[in-house]
Amino acid sequence: MVVENLKVVKATYSLYINGEDGKEELMEQATEQAPLVWCQGEGMMLPAFEAAMAGKEVGDSFDFVLEAKDAYGEYFPEGVQELQKEMFFNGDGEFDDERVYVGAIVPMNTTDGQIIKAQVCEITDDKVSIDLNHPYAGEDLHFTGKILDIRDVTEGELKAIRNPHHCGRCKGNCDDCESECNNCKS
Repeated sequence: MVVENLKVVKATYSLYINGEDGKEELMEQATEQAPLVWCQGEGMMLPAFEAAMAGKEVGDSFDFVLEAKDAYGEYFPEGVQELQKEMFFNGDGEFDDERVYVGAIVPMNTTDGQIIKAQVCEITDDKVSIDLNHPYAGEDLHFTGKILDIRDVTEGELKAIRNPHHCGRCKGNCDDCESECNNCKS
């Protein structure tokens, strides 16, 4: 069996980026005990990552670099924004310093209602500076690893991948859900 669309793939991997000293730094790692698992062709991984995995077999090793343009794109300075501190107040009208601190990743709503993640860069008396760039934006990504397992995706897995929203009451088993959630009834 080879890595192709609608196959569930299990792999180890190490992800490196160049550090400030020019040497590679390990940023992420998945082991045999806690492997990376994805369904090929369903958008769970970067398209260039999936292209590099296509055709691999169980036991194959890999070692490749994705340029920034094929990974998380270039870093955009305009992605760093200053927001009023009041936007981060909790229900008691106080700044939520348990959730919002330098280095924290916080969810933000876009004007069209989408949720994106932002990293908190700086907190002053009246402002919070956030970075909307992906943490690896502007970085070339060096992946090494090994394919551990490849299998066909099940119908249930595919349904969960393609329709991840559910009301919470049904825990994804929307067919048997009795809630009035429109996503469960569609």
